Formats: sequence, structure tokens, C-alpha cells
Amino acid sequence: MLDIKLIRKDPEWAKKKLAARNIGPEQVDDLLELDEKRRQLLTQSEELKAQRNKASQQIAQIKREQGDASEQVAAMKQVGEQIKGLDEQLDKIEKSTEYILVRLPNFPDDSVPIGPDESYNVEVRKWQQPREFTFTPKAHWEIGENLGILDFERASKVSGSRFVYYMGMGAKLERAIYNFMLDEHTKDGYTEVIPPYMVNADSMFGTSQFPKFKEDVYTVIDEERPLTLIPTAEVPLTNYYRDEILTEEQLPAYLTALTPCFRSEAGSAGRDTRGLIRMHQFNKVEMVKYCKPEDSWKELESLTANAESILQKLNLPYHVVTLSTGDASFSSAKTYDLEVWMPQQNTYREISSCSNCTDFQARRAHIRYRDQKGKLHLVHTLNGSGLAVGRTVAAILENYQNADGSVDIPEVLVPYLNGVSKLTVENSR
Repeated sequence: MLDIKLIRKDPEWAKKKLAARNIGPEQVDDLLELDEKRRQLLTQSEELKAQRNKASQQIAQIKREQGDASEQVAAMKQVGEQIKGLDEQLDKIEKSTEYILVRLPNFPDDSVPIGPDESYNVEVRKWQQPREFTFTPKAHWEIGENLGILDFERASKVSGSRFVYYMGMGAKLERAIYNFMLDEHTKDGYTEVIPPYMVNADSMFGTSQFPKFKEDVYTVIDEERPLTLIPTAEVPLTNYYRDEILTEEQLPAYLTALTPCFRSEAGSAGRDTRGLIRMHQFNKVEMVKYCKPEDSWKELESLTANAESILQKLNLPYHVVTLSTGDASFSSAKTYDLEVWMPQQNTYREISSCSNCTDFQARRAHIRYRDQKGKLHLVHTLNGSGLAVGRTVAAILENYQNADGSVDIPEVLVPYLNGVSKLTVENSR
């Protein structure tokens, strides 16, 4: 959530920043108009409450002296009604203010390219040239189905579209990949976590999925305790310290987790209808960081490097792009996307997003730390995929495929597969 003090201090700057996120200036004007009314009503209410407190002392003094305070009591009853009316107006205005404020995205950093969509993203660097094939490369779903390690048809029968069964070596490959990722991240100083896979509405609000993106998730309807299946481990990991005050010595804090992720993929009809790219349920290894504000940009670079390291050790060609203001996530001040090369599509596809959310999530989730002088500050939070596991499977199948339909295993994964170095029809079970 944005700091309204910043908007109040320089409305034109705020409008310019939010215009880059496709937010019209009228929303800032409406917000500031409500804020001004709120402050006026608050001043009136506080003045009347001070008047009532002073009168209460006078009434008490009159009664101690056995005097008649009925006139003063009647006057204060009217003041009380005025205060009640002002407080009711204040409550309505505060709710209207919050309604706008929680739906405004984070301010983009000055280094973020300005543009309405992904076509304005900027390539930062590229790693490894894509392999040149002597045959026409197949799509990962075709390779997986031919090997008998991916079964989309039966998953569709059981659950519907955008689900899959991993079979035999397919399941083992998925497990090998996420175990490798977790081992690498814990070496880099992350604490491994197994978090809850269902969270409450306060947690979804804390990381900015609610209220704006309710249609993108699956919620278990329970009148007493509605819970949402996590769209990413970012939610339970970032909310771990919700409503807490950390010490300066606890920062930076690094957490990592493998979890299933559940997404409705609302609005994605017709996109990636085949394969592992856009699923309703998929595994992902997530990295989350908490740090002091002055360290968050350095931490974004190291977070991105942690994700890149996985791709490099798997020897998968990729490039890094800075997302434009119109393509970055709601809570992000700056995002790097890592896009892995997919030979069959002859293009790069996203496999990780690494974002600095500055104090945007911490303000919503009330995550603060106390410095050595005792002063409270909001932490900065960062998150990144390290990596999306199913997309990694897809990238390996396509980049390591052979003309005979077999698939070589990246060297770093061979120990996780008990020495198996190649997937074939004969060993796929």
C-alpha cells in the first residue's frame, strides 16, 4: 500500500508515477479530496472532544460544590451528538479512502522502463546461445507424452484442462529439480520452510492479492473461516512476520520454500492451452527476503543472481529483462524476469520473476523493525521464483532432446536421479 503522505506531499509526482502504471489522475484527486475532508472532520471532532473534556471537569467541579450543572450537561449532550455524527462521517470517509488506496499499485522505480505493456520490456543481459538442432525440435508435451512421463489426457478426465499427471521418471525428474533448487538456495543462506498451503484473507491482503485479484485464486468457502489456496509461496513466506516488529539484527532474513501453487488463470483463455507453461496447479520454489530499506536494491540484484545460478547450473539458455511499468506486478517497484529459451517455440518464456516491493507489502502487513536508536521503520520485502518447476521440466525436455526422442539429463541432476543420465522409453517408468 502506498504512503498517503508521499501523495499528499507531491500530488503531481504521484500522478506521473501512477500514470506509468495506467492509473488515471482522477484517482489521486479523489483520494486527496477524501483525505482533506477526513483531516477537516478529524480536527472538528478533536476540538469538540477537547471542549467536552474541559466541560466535564467543570461539571464535576459544580457538582462537588453542590451546584446545578443541568445546563452544562444538556449542552454537552448536544456536543456528544455532534461528535457521534462527525465520527460516523469519518468512518465512511476512511473506508472510501482505503478503498481507493488499497487498489493503487506501487510506485515504479525511476530505473523502470515506461510503457503500457510487455513490448516495452528491456533486455538487460543474455546467457548462453541457444543450441542449434540438426532436426526439428519437438514441443515438451509431445516429448513427455512419447516418453510416457506426462499424461495430460487422463488429468483432463480427472480434473479438467490445465492439469497433468507426472508419471515414473517424469515425477522423479520434477522431484530432482526442486530438491536441487532447494539445496542451492539453502547454500546461499536461505532458510528452508514448509509453509501452509492455505491462507486467510489478511495474508492475501498483506501481499496485495486481495482485494484487487480475487478472481485469480481459489477460495475454500467457509462462513466461519474462509481460506484461499496459495497462488505462490510468496504469500505465506512474506506474511510470516505480519504484524510483528523485528530487531535490526534479524535483518536481512531470507526464506525459501517449495509449494504447490494454485491459479485460476482468469483471462488466459486460448493462451498456452497445451503443455506445462500455464497450469491451474504447479510446483514452484520461491525465495523471499526481508531487509532494511537502504539495502533492498542490492538485495534485488543478489536475489536475481540466485535465480540465474539455477539456470546456469542446468545449462539452460536464458535472458534477463526489466519489466516495463505496464507489465510489472501490482506490488512491485521493479521486476526482473528471467526467460528461458524454448526451442520448439523459438522464443524465450518466463521462468522466474524477481521483484523489489519496497515498503508496499510491509505497510499492508504491518511488518516493521526497530533500529538501534529505538526508532521504528517499515522493512522492504522482495520475492523471486527460484524457479517455476514445471517450466523448468519443459525447458529441459526441449533443450536436451535428441533426434531419437530421448532426453539427456543436465549433469547437476544426475545424482538426484540415482545416476540416470538419459530419459528413454525403456527407462521412463
